[in-house]
Amino acid sequence: QLRLVESGGGLVQAGGSLRLSCTASRIIFSLNVMGWYRQAPGKQRELVASIASAGNTNIADSVKGRFTISRDNAKNTVTLQMNSLKPEDTAVYYCNYYRATRNEYYWGQGTQVTVSS
Repeated sequence: QLRLVESGGGLVQAGGSLRLSCTASRIIFSLNVMGWYRQAPGKQRELVASIASAGNTNIADSVKGRFTISRDNAKNTVTLQMNSLKPEDTAVYYCNYYRATRNEYYWGQGTQVTVSS
């Protein structure tokens, strides 16, 4: 059973940085996409950034130029580097793993990111 464990959330002032990491508890399937979603109070969950097994990335316009996503296949880990954080980035961030061959999604429990003004 594949499980995702997140770390790196916390409280930071506007303009600061945080680094989120997500590690799969079991081996990563060959064809997949890993990424981060977020959900702010009163809003729907939205995609922040994702990275496919081939290395292609997808970054939301709202964080383009500020956030960077990367992965380490040997460690089964995806990392989201968040710079120049804004109060509107405040949300619960969820790691996601998409197993493309079976159209299956796996979710982490979520980690809180709070950005003060």
